[in-house]
Amino acid sequence: MRNALFLNEKNFDKSVYRIISESRLFELFDTQKNVLVRPSMWEDPFENFILNSTVRTGDGELGGFGFRDDLFGQCWTFQKASDAMWRIYSSDKRGVRIRSTPRKLLASLSAGLGEWATSQAFVGKVRYLPDAKMRKFARDVFRGGLDVETVVSTLLVKRPAFAHEREMRIVYFDRAKSKTDLYSYNLDAHQLIDQMMTDPRLTADETGEFQELIRSKTKFQGNILRSLLYAPPSGFEVRLP
Repeated sequence: MRNALFLNEKNFDKSVYRIISESRLFELFDTQKNVLVRPSMWEDPFENFILNSTVRTGDGELGGFGFRDDLFGQCWTFQKASDAMWRIYSSDKRGVRIRSTPRKLLASLSAGLGEWATSQAFVGKVRYLPDAKMRKFARDVFRGGLDVETVVSTLLVKRPAFAHEREMRIVYFDRAKSKTDLYSYNLDAHQLIDQMMTDPRLTADETGEFQELIRSKTKFQGNILRSLLYAPPSGFEVRLP
């Protein structure tokens, strides 16, 4: 599927999730803008390692990729419930999990790009490659030529240590070579997001108050749920002989 890398038709409409801070959520709905960042701002220093590597040409000359800073991205996940994700991205228990789909995300990024959308807006599923396959990918990725899709694909490989993230990324290729580390674009947050969920570690009272605040601030009409990650399974019983 065009502009969707390593995603089949089924995954293209599958739910993806992102936990963001309370302030970022309110900003998203207040400004109606989504913000992507350069990979250099991501926490893993291994990110964008291919485009940051030294290049050896066919005649033996050494150099680098001049377009290595022309990519902006945002990370989502196919992982529906994760204790680790809540603890990392909602350390104050005030994070909110938002839900969308790869199709909606690609449409939101493409909407303002006009005829350039097919060469600037992408979504892709991250592949987790062991060392040997990672090295082979880095060695061979540009043997068929330098095109935008191939450049974007270099942001869609990570080490197996991160496989639990089940990550999907939205990627923008910047032809204007902006100097800023952020790329923002207009969207309709009400169309992009179809569900919200609050932190499972909040008490029932805290959850109710927070949900009311979210509803008041965002005017969101969809479901605002409380994560039941720590709730005991229904109907669970222990039998004795």
